[in-house]
Amino acid sequence: AIPSASTVTVNMTDLTALGQSLSVWLVPVVTAITLHEAAHAWVADRLGDDTARRLGRVSFNPVRHVDPFGTLILPGMLLLLNAPFLFGWAKPVPVAFHRLRQPKRDMVWVALAGPGINILLALAAGLLLQPLGQMSANPLTLWLWENLKNAIFANVVLACFNMLPIPPLDGGRVLTGLLPRE
Repeated sequence: AIPSASTVTVNMTDLTALGQSLSVWLVPVVTAITLHEAAHAWVADRLGDDTARRLGRVSFNPVRHVDPFGTLILPGMLLLLNAPFLFGWAKPVPVAFHRLRQPKRDMVWVALAGPGINILLALAAGLLLQPLGQMSANPLTLWLWENLKNAIFANVVLACFNMLPIPPLDGGRVLTGLLPRE
């Protein structure tokens, strides 16, 4: 049976809490994931592989890197379900490693670019927290504080996870590039 409109109650406190959660997590997570991929594309392009450039992926515009399910739907569902963790991904940037000027060495730099930008983003968020913490508390500064705190967390976790030495993660590519050919 379908409940009537009079029997359906919406708890505004729950909706407010959900909106607050989405507003302080969505921007940091989407930014961390998409800039991670953009950095791979940018470094690959600089080192000789124009595959990503030809596909319009050498861009720090997050829209070019969003995977609808992995960047928006899955993290959003995990937030809605109050999951104890967030997980997501962007569209992987295609890299033709054989087109790099020095494929074995350059593969390491391309792989390090993603986690590298995540560490830089975490550091930038940390630097921005300092002056923000000295401002008077109001809804805007509290909201910015939560965004920056979440940006540090999301970027550090993303960098650490991606540096696991397991292919196809970035750490696996770094390990492959550092090991002898034999």
